Amino acid sequence: MFTQRISATPRGARLARRVARYHLDGWGVPYDSELSDAVAQVTAELAANAVTHGRVAGRDFELRLLLAADGVRVEVTDTRTERRPPQSPELPCPDAESGRGLVLVAALAAEWGVVERAPGKTVWAWLPCG
Repeated sequence: MFTQRISATPRGARLARRVARYHLDGWGVPYDSELSDAVAQVTAELAANAVTHGRVAGRDFELRLLLAADGVRVEVTDTRTERRPPQSPELPCPDAESGRGLVLVAALAAEWGVVERAPGKTVWAWLPCG
């Protein structure tokens, strides 16, 4: 398991993606493998959502990665309680500039969800091996 608090900024969201790939490689999941690419994309989307929609001034978000024999669980926790992601994300209009992140998460992950915590929430995704 790996856990790190990261600044709730666009730079922090990019760092989360890079850190996820780095730790997966250290755990034996090579860069550019299908699982590494999927975990990196899901981490990027969840971190971007934490920074964009879950940011509370002066508070970081938390990235947690859990490696199991059959996959990887990605968790991103922010401190904003009142803004929960939709349970069933839908594609936005074709010309919309945002709104595709959770659609990508839902497509890449076998399952995903939201867990309430005090304060805030944890958005998680499960990505199986193979």
